[in-house]
Amino acid sequence: MTLAARQASRTKRAPLMRRWYFPVVSGVMLALTLIAFSDNLVTDVGQPSNSDPKMVIHGLFCGAWMVALTLQALLVARGDVALHRRLGPPLLLIAVGVGLTTFYVFWVRWHGWVALDQEAKANRLLLPSYAFAVWLGYRARRRPDAHRRLILVGTFFMLGPVLARDFDRLVVPLLAGWPEPMVDALFPPYFALVWMSFFASLAWHDLVVIRRVSPITGWGALWLGIASLIPLTL
Repeated sequence: MTLAARQASRTKRAPLMRRWYFPVVSGVMLALTLIAFSDNLVTDVGQPSNSDPKMVIHGLFCGAWMVALTLQALLVARGDVALHRRLGPPLLLIAVGVGLTTFYVFWVRWHGWVALDQEAKANRLLLPSYAFAVWLGYRARRRPDAHRRLILVGTFFMLGPVLARDFDRLVVPLLAGWPEPMVDALFPPYFALVWMSFFASLAWHDLVVIRRVSPITGWGALWLGIASLIPLTL
């Protein structure tokens, strides 16, 4: 393919990518969330966590955030920016609920840093990262490109529990008959690969739409990697 042909192809893809990338990725995260917690919602509604108020309220806030994110992205894709902006401030309260309930769950279930396993330590670091990114995104609401990236990157930071549960729902059934140590050994690379794939998709979007990787995308991916490695040293 000639340089001119590649440029023409990129020019054709850019408007489509700009319009639909955020609704599609938000929808994928919503679907993964529903799959991850399908036992709480459908297959095992009698489990203890479903009668634990703190877990129920926390789950409702997190689920509502994913729904709100997808809805807001679809409104922009449809061109209904005015409604998107009107819904922004009240929907920000959902993000506050996510942060407060997650902090409370950490405080009640784990007493001190040393009581946390590696995954929980990373998630504890990423909770304030989610809150900070969403706050920056709200402040940048008059700059749409920065706003949407910051909100999305913040949501990427909260995917840890979802992806961990999706491993059990989607991957483990495909490994029936495998020794348990081999299945366990597959979890870390799966976890890292899928999580970083979300940042890779955003980088691809950036390259198509603005022809460079946004600093928000790059710093977000870097911080995810650092936050994941810090628990190995502490």
